[in-house]
Amino acid sequence: MYKLILVDDEEDVREGLLDEIAWKEHGFDVVDKAENGREATELIERYHPDVVVTDIHMPFMNGLELAEWIRNHYPHTKIIILTGFDEFEYAQKAIKMQIDEYVLKPFSSKELVDVLLKVKDKLDEEIAEQDNLDHLLQHYRESLPIMRGKFLSSLISRRVSIAEINEKVLSYELNLSASVYMVSIVRVDYFHAELQQKESSHMNGAPSESLKDTNDRQLQLFAVLNITNEICLKHQIGEVFLHNDDVVLLLMNQDQDAEKMIQRMLEILEEVRQNVEKYLKLTVTIGAGTMTSFLGGVNLSYNDALQALDYRLLLGNNRVIWIDDVESRADRFKNEPLHYDELKQQMLIRCIKVGTAQEVGATVKSLFAGEEMNQLTVKDCQVYVLEIITSIMKVAKEFRMELDEIFGTNEYFSEITKFNNLNEVKLWITGICVKLMNHISKGRQSNYNQLVEDAKSYIAIHYHENDISINKVCKHLHISTGYFSSVFKKEMKMTFVNYLMQLRMESAKDHLRSSDLKSFEIAEKVGFIDPNYFSFCFRKRFGISPKEYRNNVGGAVISEH
Repeated sequence: MYKLILVDDEEDVREGLLDEIAWKEHGFDVVDKAENGREATELIERYHPDVVVTDIHMPFMNGLELAEWIRNHYPHTKIIILTGFDEFEYAQKAIKMQIDEYVLKPFSSKELVDVLLKVKDKLDEEIAEQDNLDHLLQHYRESLPIMRGKFLSSLISRRVSIAEINEKVLSYELNLSASVYMVSIVRVDYFHAELQQKESSHMNGAPSESLKDTNDRQLQLFAVLNITNEICLKHQIGEVFLHNDDVVLLLMNQDQDAEKMIQRMLEILEEVRQNVEKYLKLTVTIGAGTMTSFLGGVNLSYNDALQALDYRLLLGNNRVIWIDDVESRADRFKNEPLHYDELKQQMLIRCIKVGTAQEVGATVKSLFAGEEMNQLTVKDCQVYVLEIITSIMKVAKEFRMELDEIFGTNEYFSEITKFNNLNEVKLWITGICVKLMNHISKGRQSNYNQLVEDAKSYIAIHYHENDISINKVCKHLHISTGYFSSVFKKEMKMTFVNYLMQLRMESAKDHLRSSDLKSFEIAEKVGFIDPNYFSFCFRKRFGISPKEYRNNVGGAVISEH
């Protein structure tokens, strides 16, 4: 039902129109009537009518002045002018003001009804069009998250032109403006069924309600996505989306302090990991890529994040692994992988870097599997092997290994022509890869040892400071706490906290044996603020108090608890 206001200075005309026309039957509700334009403006502001039917000649404000006011204040309101043959000049002005319809006096009620129905058709069409537009906009809004996700997936999957980025960012209402970007991948860890059964057996047969026990991978992924998105929204740090059955974070920051910024990003990733474990009873491993200042180059950061995830085989799962902790950025970017078959190249290189000898053998075997190998000519086969060898040489160069050392000769490529069959080629390549793998593993172990030795040296100098912490040590070494904790525990067979406590306790014993310092003075010298806590820790470790130890030095045998 459309609202209508009737305006005419003659009361007989107004009342006659009200009585002669069945307004509601034709879809109109006459909400009020006015006898001049000024009175009509007040009613229009009160009711906001869809249609105004008005005479031209009226006191105070005539019909055309009223029409002009309506057009300025309520442009969508339909206007029907009642005019006579002798008012042609007014009619011309009405046309210029885009009056919707006019009726010539004298007129019958049927003539006015016909005009009203034409106006009603226009209103119906406009509402239908608006409904279609609203439906389209609603559909667009509902589809927007999906379209955003697809665009962000394309952004990390390939190089996207600046023109395409600008177009999509505008269309999808994304704010990707930042000084630096970093891509990270949150991957849900897989759990073996037999381990799950052992776990549940310790729960006295009670049914588990955690997502860990479901086989619905998509449900797990969706739950992890929600938690990750909530944390990123809280910190206002970037975009979260799904890509290849992983949750991907496009982290963004305006901070110019690179060290401060990367520390914040890694802390947020650790918050994601901890919240997933706390609320979903799931574990995730997060690979963090390198930083880049170019949005169009985030695909490189994504590839680095994938490489970081590979290192979970060495470092373990349920942790954040930053690529710059495990590989030198300069070396990685100096040697790009071959592009003849990127999937096979990356598969082999991954095995050399983080796999076992058995995995290397299986991977090399797979490179020569398939019916297509039987279709190759001798030249094609030689080229194929050359491409594999070239990629291996690049890895050797990356990890500073002399080529003569792994090939056993300086005639690298001529060796290919001396083999009698593919089996000999596979054995040769496998042997080369295993040599290279052992070299990398040895170098990595050396790096681990050096890292731990540097940490121990720093701790030995600063252990007496009461504010020494793992964060302080890591800041000195320029590495993340997650990586350091993993390496330190693996090499020392104890945590950083236990090692620090051991060092302090041994120092305390030395002071008790060789000095007359009071217990609280010794506590302060070995890094304790609270003497009582020092005594508590000493007794817990050695079974006696500091005073008893001093009194029994030389006599009692003291063992660590």
